[in-house]
Amino acid sequence: DVQLVESGGGSVQAGGSLRLSCTASGATFDDSDMGWYRQPPGKDCELISTIGGDGDTYYSNSVKRRFTISRDKAKNTVYLQMNRLKLEDTAVYYCVAGSLRSPIREGPCTWGYDYWGQGTQVTVS
Repeated sequence: DVQLVESGGGSVQAGGSLRLSCTASGATFDDSDMGWYRQPPGKDCELISTIGGDGDTYYSNSVKRRFTISRDKAKNTVYLQMNRLKLEDTAVYYCVAGSLRSPIREGPCTWGYDYWGQGTQVTVS
């Protein structure tokens, strides 16, 4: 079975930084997208960043120029470096991987990728 396991969440003061990691097992995603969704308290999920197998990146307007996504194919891992954190960045952050697909509602989000993790909490105060 494919598993995506996030780590690196926690509590941080506004203006600070955190680095999230997500390691995949059960499959390799060298030629596929990996990325991050987040769900703020009481709000819908939002796709905030992806990185393709070719290194192309996407950022939502809400995180552009503050967050940086990267990946280590040898470790089957994607990272999200989050700088200049704001109160509104408080959310559960979910890792995703695989191919774009028809959206599927499962758990907290409507997912547009094949696989997703269980999430890690980021709290900015």
